[in-house]
Amino acid sequence: MTLKFRNRIALFNTLAVAIITLMVFSVIYIVVYETAYYHLDEDILFEKEEVFNNLDWDQTTIIINKMPEWDEAEHNKIEVNPTFLQIVDTQGKIVFHSANLLTDRFPFSPHHTDDFFFDGEISGQKIRLGQFQLKNDSGDFIGQLTIAVSQQESFAILNNLIWVLVLSFPLVLSIQFIASSFAASKAIEPVNKLINTASLIDSANIGTRLDLPEHKDELYDLARTINALLNRIEVSMMQQKQFTSDASHEIRTPLAAIRGTLEVLLRKKREPVVYEEKMAGIISQVDRLDDLLEKLLQLARIESDSFLINKDEVQLSVIVAAWHTKWLQMAETMKISISIDIPGETVVNCDKLYLELILDNLVNNAIKYGKENGNVTLKWDDRLNTLSIIDNGIGITPENLPHIFDRFYRADESRSSVVKGNGLGLSIVKKLADAQHIKLIATSEAGKGSTFSLQFPV
Repeated sequence: MTLKFRNRIALFNTLAVAIITLMVFSVIYIVVYETAYYHLDEDILFEKEEVFNNLDWDQTTIIINKMPEWDEAEHNKIEVNPTFLQIVDTQGKIVFHSANLLTDRFPFSPHHTDDFFFDGEISGQKIRLGQFQLKNDSGDFIGQLTIAVSQQESFAILNNLIWVLVLSFPLVLSIQFIASSFAASKAIEPVNKLINTASLIDSANIGTRLDLPEHKDELYDLARTINALLNRIEVSMMQQKQFTSDASHEIRTPLAAIRGTLEVLLRKKREPVVYEEKMAGIISQVDRLDDLLEKLLQLARIESDSFLINKDEVQLSVIVAAWHTKWLQMAETMKISISIDIPGETVVNCDKLYLELILDNLVNNAIKYGKENGNVTLKWDDRLNTLSIIDNGIGITPENLPHIFDRFYRADESRSSVVKGNGLGLSIVKKLADAQHIKLIATSEAGKGSTFSLQFPV
């Protein structure tokens, strides 16, 4: 059977109280027990001194002096706080016994050389006994004195105490469980409110947030954490929707262009040169689709659990030199010059393959968005351990700059720009840089150019 949370709290509290109460009750019983019986031994020892003061002996003969002590009521009656006396010789023969003993006799225990206390019973009455050896002036054993006092009063006190403790124990636990259950219900009431509110949140109203409790306690932190989680989920859902929409648009556009071209070609026969021209356009659109799919696959690999970074010491100038020729070929059509200011001994700690991908994307972007007869510069700052890719192209407006690393984001929102692209390159660059703990910083001014800086970890 599964208990509700409030009942589990009440149960654990009750178990804790049960252990503490049991310990307290045990201490109370021990204290009362010791108090109730300790004074009995004290009374017996006091009586012993009085009796010893009125005994005498002649060699091995015990002489009992006449005194009022022997006639006191406590030695004659057994009804109220009686004291019983018995004196025997070395053979266990009765020398004297108090009148209240009647026909009862105490056991003879000559082997106890020290004062000996024990419990017993006489005429159905519980008693506490003390046995003491009698010795003459020479130290010889000549008899034994037994003194007994009633335990009835102490026994009654302890018996009543046991019943009180036994009966009150389950009562205390029952009250504790009810009180704890009530307190727990009140304590988790805000939790129930959070549960009820959270259960109503779905994709249709993902913008709903939990009300924060008045007091800044653990429940406040819980509600705030859940709200933060909902924020992340909402952002993720919005990004997913935007990604789906953008991906669909990017795929649909070349497909529509291909379909339209084919439909035009099917309407009537045309000159071979027209077919060649149209087929070249179709191939261009297929290349665009291929590039898009390749970028999507790269993103999927980066975001997968199997994505691994193999960092090593890499000579930066060697990587740039290997890609320089490719970049020059692309820059020739725009008459853009590429200058490199990287010392030959510059070494960075990174994944060589992914750094090449980052640089290729950033330099390609600098060329694509550059101005005719412009320039692109790759410059190393040894003081900041930073590589900057600088262009003097069209730049990025302040309102667009914060979004340039979003998937499919392009400043030309109408997608009518003559610059080819799908808005995934910078998103891939950002993720690859973050994965290697490379700080990527973008600064730009519309009409004057942009700078993308890669600050490598030291």
